[in-house]
Amino acid sequence: MKIFSYSIFLFMFWFLLSGHTEPLLLILGLTSVLLTIILVKRMDVVDHESYPLHLYKQLPLFFIKILREIVYANMDVVKRIIKPGKRTISPQLIEIPVPQKTDLGRVIYANSITLTPGTVSVELTNDKIIVHALTKESAECLAGGSMAKLIPD
Repeated sequence: MKIFSYSIFLFMFWFLLSGHTEPLLLILGLTSVLLTIILVKRMDVVDHESYPLHLYKQLPLFFIKILREIVYANMDVVKRIIKPGKRTISPQLIEIPVPQKTDLGRVIYANSITLTPGTVSVELTNDKIIVHALTKESAECLAGGSMAKLIPD
């Protein structure tokens, strides 16, 4: 089932990128997708984490939540740049525990932290992330675990 949905996904992706509807090019695109699927099957590289079907139903809500966090962090950083006297920065490195159990969940968590302005994931291990935070408030927010609750696992 994974291979079939993966092949549909690849063909739709090819079609969206190419935009060609001529029969010859459609056949060539389908052939390239089938060859890719054969190679992927022989190499046994499609597994639970490389093609996470179980996360697709949670993806729209995750994008909305992470976009909201990015917008709030952007506004905070811009305010600190425009009004430097009232809002100071206090850069610091903090260790945050990682509640996600899978490698994919941990990587999504670390990347989500890096996506939000004012924070950068420096190091990721199985049980913690070292984060450089621009302000004490953003470090406390991350330590509180609000971002970790957004990440599907």
